[in-house]
Amino acid sequence: MNTRKTPLVKGFRQSAPYLNAHVGKTMVIMVGGEAIADPNFANIVSDIALLHSLGIHIVMVYGARPQISALLQQQHYTSPYHKGIRITDEHSLEIAKQAAGQLQLDITARFSMGLNNTPMAGSQINVISGNFIIAQPLGIDEGIDFCHSGKIRRINSTAITSQLEQGSIVLLGPIASSVTGECFNLTSEEIATQVAIRLGADKLIGFCSEQGVVDSNNDIISELLPHEAELTLQQLIDNDEQQSGTGRFLRGAIAACRAGVPRSHLLSYKQDGALIQELFSLDGIGTQIVMSSAEKIRRADINDIGGILDLIQPLEAEGILVRRSREQLEREITLFTVIELDNLIIGCAALYPYPEEKMAEMACVAIHPDFRDGDRGVLLLNKLCQQARESDLDNIFVLTTRSLHWFREQGFYECDIEQLPLVKKDLYNYQRRSKILITPTS
Repeated sequence: MNTRKTPLVKGFRQSAPYLNAHVGKTMVIMVGGEAIADPNFANIVSDIALLHSLGIHIVMVYGARPQISALLQQQHYTSPYHKGIRITDEHSLEIAKQAAGQLQLDITARFSMGLNNTPMAGSQINVISGNFIIAQPLGIDEGIDFCHSGKIRRINSTAITSQLEQGSIVLLGPIASSVTGECFNLTSEEIATQVAIRLGADKLIGFCSEQGVVDSNNDIISELLPHEAELTLQQLIDNDEQQSGTGRFLRGAIAACRAGVPRSHLLSYKQDGALIQELFSLDGIGTQIVMSSAEKIRRADINDIGGILDLIQPLEAEGILVRRSREQLEREITLFTVIELDNLIIGCAALYPYPEEKMAEMACVAIHPDFRDGDRGVLLLNKLCQQARESDLDNIFVLTTRSLHWFREQGFYECDIEQLPLVKKDLYNYQRRSKILITPTS
């Protein structure tokens, strides 16, 4: 019998924790006009439909900047910008309404597709648009009248939430009306940011031409705290790139995170499947901006020894962990990974590599008693698996006397002593009779 797992089965199983984590959550997805014009937009719609089918509440906010500009250019009409915002006079407003209305119809039509042999096959999605946003004029700034360019005055979050709970996708465009019955042109970034804040969304997701924020080596930065994102935004301002898709999203993501939205993700609209990879894989694919108070998981340093000792000594006293002296910890500190919350070490684990056998041992796993209700043990395990993969190690093993079932739940299976690396086999303590479990790193 062929017991080899296919990539589909393997990927589906690995995504299971994320499937469970995202069900019932609210995500605000911002898609600019550039993304809508890209050939990959059809795949983005399919991926959003997939999220919806999994029980995730979706608010989709779309922009229309390039479409408005193209229509204006066809008419040889100029619509200048001031501080990155289009000055929308009467004629520009009519063009903006035309472009936004066309995009609304096109997006709704895409969500209505249900042809066989397509990603949307069998889907029945109710897309709702309406007067959820009440606008007001931006007014005059430095002597410049923004005319019909506006900002948010009020959001009917109760009505949006009601539609989400009924299983609809809420679609919001850049044109909103005021209490006086006028229409105003708003930025999609402001709408997405403020809707995410008012709804208490779990995620704000934005698409731009780049796969997140890159560092000086052109590598993707996987995570930024708000103050770090501000430094990146300032660099974009200094390079006159603040109005790029990345700059506009960062400005909104910083505000959203500081207002309580736990995570904001920046992805490329050019890469097929970027949304799915970011949300349902261990390593992700883009950049996420997280709240300042978010927990950090990082490599330990010499300053963490006191916090690690506080965690492990009670478990050593109970015989759950093998005793480690401060001197041993000092020698092995680079092998430890810790979870830090507000300068408190609330979790730790060590990864001891055995390169010749392409294996590593996960050891000294400890979580602060006040924080054991979450998935921090899983978080540490995932981080160590990532480190092992980066070191080209194929398997992780553990020796445990008390946590057999927990490791089984995480995909470990029992093995015998002969499968241990030779050095570890010689050091095995037969008096403790620890169970040996192993799992692949990928």
